[in-house]
Amino acid sequence: MKLHPQGVYLVGGALQPSAPAGVTEAEARRGTIAYSILQAHNTSGDDKALRMKFDSMTSHDITYVGIIQTARASGMEKFPLPYVMTNCHNSLCAVGGTINEDDHQFALSAAHKYGGIYVPPNMAVIHSYNREMMSGCGRMILGSDSHTRYGALGTMAVGEGGGELAKQLVGRTYDMAYPGVVAVYLTGKPRPGVGPHDVALALVGATYANGYVKNKVMEFIGPGVANLSADYRNGIDVMTTETTCWSSVWQTDAVTEEYFAQHGRPEAYKELKPAAVAYYDGCIELDLSTVECMIALPMHPSYAYPIRELKANAKDILHEVEARANEQLGGKVRMDLTGKVRPDGSIYVEQGVVAGCSGGTYENICAVAEILRGKSCGNGVFKFSVYPDSMPTYLELVKNGAVADIVSAGGIFRECFCGPCFGAGDTPANGEFSIRHTTRNFPNREGSKPGEGQISAVALMDARSIAATAANGGVLTAASEVCESEYTAPAYHFDEGVYEKRVYNGWGKPEPDYALKFGPNIKDWPEQPPLSDDLLVKIVSYITDPVTTTDELIPSGETSSFRSNPLRLAEFTLSRKDPAYVPAAKAVQALDAARRAGDIPQEVAGVYAALAKAGYTPDAAATNIGSAIFANKPGDGSAREQAASCQRVLGGAANFACEYATKRYRSNCINWGMLPLLLATPNVLDNGDYVYLPGVRAALLNKADELEAVAVKPDGGIVRFAVRLGALTDAERQILADGCLINYYKHN
Repeated sequence: MKLHPQGVYLVGGALQPSAPAGVTEAEARRGTIAYSILQAHNTSGDDKALRMKFDSMTSHDITYVGIIQTARASGMEKFPLPYVMTNCHNSLCAVGGTINEDDHQFALSAAHKYGGIYVPPNMAVIHSYNREMMSGCGRMILGSDSHTRYGALGTMAVGEGGGELAKQLVGRTYDMAYPGVVAVYLTGKPRPGVGPHDVALALVGATYANGYVKNKVMEFIGPGVANLSADYRNGIDVMTTETTCWSSVWQTDAVTEEYFAQHGRPEAYKELKPAAVAYYDGCIELDLSTVECMIALPMHPSYAYPIRELKANAKDILHEVEARANEQLGGKVRMDLTGKVRPDGSIYVEQGVVAGCSGGTYENICAVAEILRGKSCGNGVFKFSVYPDSMPTYLELVKNGAVADIVSAGGIFRECFCGPCFGAGDTPANGEFSIRHTTRNFPNREGSKPGEGQISAVALMDARSIAATAANGGVLTAASEVCESEYTAPAYHFDEGVYEKRVYNGWGKPEPDYALKFGPNIKDWPEQPPLSDDLLVKIVSYITDPVTTTDELIPSGETSSFRSNPLRLAEFTLSRKDPAYVPAAKAVQALDAARRAGDIPQEVAGVYAALAKAGYTPDAAATNIGSAIFANKPGDGSAREQAASCQRVLGGAANFACEYATKRYRSNCINWGMLPLLLATPNVLDNGDYVYLPGVRAALLNKADELEAVAVKPDGGIVRFAVRLGALTDAERQILADGCLINYYKHN
């Protein structure tokens, strides 16, 4: 794999360092597939400042309640575009009694009232339904799940926080500067046994840490694309999220055309390819024939190694990964990976799972069935489960015998469910090692609770190698070790009747008088204050990890059931990373409540006195008091807005960071009225410091490049420093000034 250090031109399908005579870089930039799709959805008239409207949207049962509640509070009367609501996350996790199914009934009633599309529980995982029924060449889809990626079908899809979807629901636009576009130039053909997850993990491993494609579009082109099936492309594409790219798109061809015809939507196909000359801001050259069977070790998809290399150096590599994991776990519990190495040097795992939008696809499961046919998973500790991505896929697997092959080998065949991806399904025993064809292996994504002394480890692998390991009784085995020729799946026949009989499609048919059905856990968003003239915040958590994931900001898994109740969910904020956060944030919230009542608590009076000695005269009536956190690089991972809203409902007013891991997390902070502050010198702050931001509202609205900040130490010492807000649109500045997106719509 080669990452070009500078931009490249594609000229007649071949990579070139320069453009042909007479073609400027600006002209060539307009030759990418991404450019044509983005401009077709841009309403601004300025190709550098995008104001986009999407063709459709999608959410699942962790996110749609909050989005609809935001849109309702902002004046929405009907869905102005097709909105698909799937039920694939909280469909099995039964924490809290009836509240999961209450959310599902809320979504069904919203589909009736506002004209939406409701996909019942266990019918399909979110991204598979959208691939099958909503994608189309040249379309754009916005989803409230970070893995909203349908680029392999010529559809630019974007995963964002709920606020961005609410904007579309009230007729506003998705605003951003035109992104960079990086070519992924594929050549060659995968070796036997090498699956899409192997290619994806190789790409993630090569691009995540260096930020090569961060917030850019990955555009897959080149002769190697033709050597991949639609399922194979989808399996690579969905994992582009883990590179931190903004979106993705692939050139389309006869394979894409066949996919849409197969799914009864031939009109959704059109050829997409770069122009005769196209300029890319970067290029990844990948010869598919060089990709090996891969494994991404705990606790990130980018910790990728060839399985061959791991097996050859098992103790050294596992010791290194184990040490890194235990440092990240902060001493709460210890992960043991080296103990999985047996005396003969083999590596033993206790569980294998193939699931969801990345693993549970038709061809992946057919390959699993072929590898396991006539074999046994063994009757020891090792266990194996398969979750199909949709009921049409499941039906075809029943018809062709794949389900029988897997079950006969000792595997468990389950329903369409995303649980193994986020910590709500097949949680291993304490200390066990699980290999999964899912999207993430962050800490707690397997369901353990390190804060309560529980830990298990997850590595990501392709379904083929997981099946090979299952056939070997749990001894880690690459599919290439047992596969002499490529696996070929039986022809697929899509039965749309499965959806016609169960999915409610109310698009274009809103019923305004239909009553929304509220369960007792579904609560409105609490009111938030506008940004005051000055701001005083207290640092209540100081996180020094290189990256802080959204799972650490608000845990996934069993907490998901409370996502329709903002205050109750907020009790879990940073619970697995910093259990002191919630009480500390509430204490600051109480200080502000006292201020608003006309009382200045002694702690705040001391801060004011220190500021007065330094020449500042804060006005308590014009200075909100809020909490804040510092983290080096927060926001890697999920798109769910609760990673920001939970801080906000506890009185969060700002975040301090060296950089933000993803655009979507930063957008979530903005939409919830929390200043996404950047600082170059994190050592000026510590936990327990107060930070005074004089004139912050005026500086924000006047587009100041830097804001003055004053840290007040517990001993009364003063440190002056500068912070930045980074690039903001005019609308984003006003959202921050108004206090949150809901307030902004009330005023605008």
